[in-house]
Amino acid sequence: MTGPGLVQLAGSHRRPLEGARLAGPVNPAEHIELTLVTRRAADLPRTAVGVPVRLSRDELRQAYGSTQDDQNLVTEVLTGLDPAIEVTGADPGSRRMTLAGPAGVLARAFGTELSLATTPGPDGSPVTHRYRSGNLQIPAELDGILLAVLGLDTRPQAVPQFIFAAPAAVQISYTPPQVAGIYQFPSGTDGAGQMIGIIELGGGFAQSDLNTYFSGLGLATPSVTAVGVDGATNVADQAPQGADGEVLLDIELAGSVAPGAAQLVYFAPNTDQGFVDAVTTAVQAQPTPAAVSISWGGPESSWTAQAMTALDEAIADGVALGVTVTVAAGDNGSSDGVSDGQPHVDFPASSPHALACGGTSLQADPATGAISSETVWNDGTTGGATGGGVSVQFALPTWQATAGVPAAPSGSSGRGVPDVAGNADPNTGYQVLVDGQQTVIGGTSAVAPLWAALVARLTQSLGSPLGLAQTALYAGVEPATPVAGIRDITTGNNGAYSAGPGWDACSGLGVPIGSALLTRLSAAGTASTAVPEQVPAQSDAEQATAP
Repeated sequence: MTGPGLVQLAGSHRRPLEGARLAGPVNPAEHIELTLVTRRAADLPRTAVGVPVRLSRDELRQAYGSTQDDQNLVTEVLTGLDPAIEVTGADPGSRRMTLAGPAGVLARAFGTELSLATTPGPDGSPVTHRYRSGNLQIPAELDGILLAVLGLDTRPQAVPQFIFAAPAAVQISYTPPQVAGIYQFPSGTDGAGQMIGIIELGGGFAQSDLNTYFSGLGLATPSVTAVGVDGATNVADQAPQGADGEVLLDIELAGSVAPGAAQLVYFAPNTDQGFVDAVTTAVQAQPTPAAVSISWGGPESSWTAQAMTALDEAIADGVALGVTVTVAAGDNGSSDGVSDGQPHVDFPASSPHALACGGTSLQADPATGAISSETVWNDGTTGGATGGGVSVQFALPTWQATAGVPAAPSGSSGRGVPDVAGNADPNTGYQVLVDGQQTVIGGTSAVAPLWAALVARLTQSLGSPLGLAQTALYAGVEPATPVAGIRDITTGNNGAYSAGPGWDACSGLGVPIGSALLTRLSAAGTASTAVPEQVPAQSDAEQATAP
């Protein structure tokens, strides 16, 4: 139902949350802040295969952000609904606005009802949050201008894609540099002069852990700067089995594989609002990062369409700037943890603008780099398995059209996940230090920062950014045919899908052969001619904040 002068906000429908236990009403006087996303002044220019054209940051923000007139209209209309509503931030360049006011007033303004609900959080412990279901409404004057309203519902949106190894089950474990050596990451590179952004929706790190870990590997501690988004901060909870494990895995893996690269680690609330704000902030940071690593996600069915569109477009902005956004494909096999018996893929890995990273089980000699076997990671229903499948939200990209992606469960064509893979099995996992404790961790969470570090090293050698690396990786691809620079994984399954020659919905195109991949990219002239300015990472910390 819509009231006079109101229309439904397209894509805003929230399904009732399975397992949610209502916990009373929201305090109507509670002061809350929402993120609004407004339309572009013009569509991003794209190549013949649909890839965003490379732009400078100023070009992106001035020509393809929102217009000041649109955001002024949004301000005028929404603040006119109630004197308690105020716009506390506006950034036409990133297409975002921050709207604040009492929860009861904002719920009425958008035609919904808010309650409190308790649901399991990422670690299984109960989380109480604001909750809504159904559609949102917006004033008719803003139809087509206001594209997303995020933050009314604050349910945990994503889970970290990492798994601690059971000590008795570990077959072999590696330091991250050993895995990089096995995958032949290009010699003479360490990511120097590059920036890696890392998205975190919980947990934290202590500098003492980083110093201890890197010194143990004989490395200088890289520059790692924490950036708070939407009120979140770097808070190490001293729970080694919790979100700190994700944070330290990401930092230590990327930092030991590309020790010359600086890192900006973005801490945001685990909500769709926090996720969108963190990624938008990260890809538009100055200097432009070579890569942004994301090890958090959730099944496509758990998202609203407006949030998926907003996050996909934020990643597309990154591609236009030359950023490669690497995303974990999930740790729950082809079901992605959904209990309806159907295959599902994880988002944002399913974004056609993200490099989706699946997982393998790697058996190799760390001393020589000799590989005895590498198969699809699948430790069964209790041990985890790589995600992968076919999106029901995003169409099959042109650059992936000849790879042999099967139809989605509905019979339609869709974006195939993953694109690439790397070691992810906890039983062949990575040696890391979490809250002072040595441990072994796996999951596709590890593959996203591994590929981000590789991208930083490739960018360093090529002299310019990769952006949407898939355009080069899939160039000339044919079904059941390996591609140069990638080692095909042909054994194993993730449930509904089995590996085989060429691209598959378990390991994508395969795992990197870093030196060969650099040769291929160099020969293809993949990189842009525009080299982003390189400045010290710390200079970005004050700028990298949500509107």
